[in-house]
Formats: sequence, structure tokens, C-alpha cells
Amino acid sequence: DYRSAPIDGATRALLDFAVMVTRDATKVTPRDLDALRAEGFRDEDILDAVEIIGFFNYYARMADALGVEPESHWAEG
Repeated sequence: DYRSAPIDGATRALLDFAVMVTRDATKVTPRDLDALRAEGFRDEDILDAVEIIGFFNYYARMADALGVEPESHWAEG
């Protein structure tokens, strides 16, 4: 769980943002974007993050909907 991991503030802010976008992107506010900027993220960085978060959410939903199982070496950890 990243919330209890020893990570820097910028990484934690980005992970919090990723969770927010994943759960309900319509709830992202200018204040949330300002929080990322305060941690040193540029608008270009935020755009990159949103694109990557969106891609992984899309991919995960496609895999779930189609019943795709992870390869055995990933499932075993």
C-alpha cells in the first residue's frame, strides 16, 4: 500500500491523483491539479500522467471484460 510506504511527497501526490482519476475522473478539480503543480509537476507532466493512467485503466477493463488471465509468471508473483 503506497499510503504507508516510505515515498516522497511528489510520488504520493501522483499516486493519489492516479487513484482519483481511476475512481472518478469527473471529480478532479483545479485544486487537485494545483496540488500536483505544488509538488513540481508541470502541466505537460500532468497530461502525460493522465494519458498513462487512462491507458492502463482502459487496458485493465478490456482484459477484465474479456476474461484475460495473467501469464503464470505474473500470477505467481
